[in-house]
Amino acid sequence: MLIDSHCHFDFEPFCDDPEYYLGLSQQAGVGKIVIPAVGQRNWHAVRELAKRYPCLYFALGLHPFFSAEHDANALNQLESELATEAVLREKDHSRCVAVGECGLDFAIADADQDQQISVLAAQLQLANRFELPVIMHCRKAFPELLRELRQNTPIAGGVYHGFSGSYQQAKQLIDLGIKIGVGGTITYRRANKTRSTIAALPLDALLLETDAPDMPVAGFQGEPNRPDRLVNVLDELSAIRTETEQEIKQVTSLTTAELFRIRM
Repeated sequence: MLIDSHCHFDFEPFCDDPEYYLGLSQQAGVGKIVIPAVGQRNWHAVRELAKRYPCLYFALGLHPFFSAEHDANALNQLESELATEAVLREKDHSRCVAVGECGLDFAIADADQDQQISVLAAQLQLANRFELPVIMHCRKAFPELLRELRQNTPIAGGVYHGFSGSYQQAKQLIDLGIKIGVGGTITYRRANKTRSTIAALPLDALLLETDAPDMPVAGFQGEPNRPDRLVNVLDELSAIRTETEQEIKQVTSLTTAELFRIRM
């Protein structure tokens, strides 16, 4: 069974017919999906989806791309939500498996870098307080993200989603207990740096993801990405690595399940 470690299943088109898209996923062998939140506006939606469908899990966080939407009380509200989930987790009733999507995005025009760094640091601290892994997003801010991770190293680990950096950057993350999210980028032959890096990293440092409906795989440009296309990522990963597809499937699924404490 494959696990999509990063899919925005509360977005269109999935929210229009979740049963249909979950059916496609199940047929493809994608048995579980982790849905990261982007902010207060969708915390309720991701929680309700996970309550409704046993194969879904969620994360709660404040995405840096949507910084302008996060009000002054956002971190207090996040702390309250995570505290509620912690109580439920003690009774094995919570499907919240991480803090995220959080991180830094300096590619945004007029990005308030100091505000983003402050919000990230607070979320890393909350993740440690509640012993949850983190799901991280980063654009044009790797040195700053690495600095924050070193200052607030996640005790429960985490994943750098949509990785497209260098081998050195990946190793710096892995040394801090951070896994590497492998998605549609590797399905494009022109992405030589990313493909070479992913091929050389330890297999147990990798998670599979789609970032659906974003980050389409090769051959489906212009279409919303889907969680069932995680198999395309698996196929390409198998093509660029030395392990068998079965071994890659087994190891990446186990790594994902262990990070997010998901029962297989």
